[in-house]
Amino acid sequence: MALFVELVLAALTLMIFPCPLGVWASKADHMGSYGPAFYQSYDASGQFTHEFDGEQIFSVDLKNREVAWRLPEFANFPRSDFQSGLASIAMLGAHLDILVERSNRSRAMSVPPRVTVLPKSPVELGKPNVLICIVADIFPPAINITWLRNSQPVTRGTAQTSFYSQPNHRFRKFHYLTFVPSAEDVYDCRVEHWGLDAPLLQHWEPQVPTPPPDTVETLVFGLGLALGFVGFLLGITLIITGNF
Repeated sequence: MALFVELVLAALTLMIFPCPLGVWASKADHMGSYGPAFYQSYDASGQFTHEFDGEQIFSVDLKNREVAWRLPEFANFPRSDFQSGLASIAMLGAHLDILVERSNRSRAMSVPPRVTVLPKSPVELGKPNVLICIVADIFPPAINITWLRNSQPVTRGTAQTSFYSQPNHRFRKFHYLTFVPSAEDVYDCRVEHWGLDAPLLQHWEPQVPTPPPDTVETLVFGLGLALGFVGFLLGITLIITGNF
């Protein structure tokens, strides 16, 4: 009975999507999900997520067969539920064909993700910082995200999270790049996804204040002197008037 309920829940949230042209072969793949787990036949990948009070504690990745903790200190938890996570993903994989038939092979649309790039802390040239690429509204959860510095790929100093579930049944993902801000360097977060017609580049560069030209500085200095002189004359006038 419990298995039947799980199958019904999975069938209600079953998503079927096509693979993109170019980067991957053109074919039809499928994804089934229920509760905190999903499995997709593309690349035989899946993930189980454990959350507490709406926050992700850890995830279990099918391909690597390991736990990814949201924060390092979470690893001190006495129980990671690793085997339960793998079991949930395996059950979805085993019953995916049944779920596809029950859904009448209906196809869900690939959704273009939203991309935002921002620094972790206020930017100061020459001081180490972290760039964060936030990719939200991902569906299906198959995506390529890379960093570019001056249009060249960057691999050192990068890190990424697992897929985080969203209330709208889509996913989000975070990519990080440690860097030292420089006035000469510009950065892009490059995103490839089936919902995009072409790779999306989200640009970022440090905002360096532009010093005012000499003419502007001279004008400001002159205005300051003029206002000071007018104030001086006004003060003298008031003093003289007050003595009569």
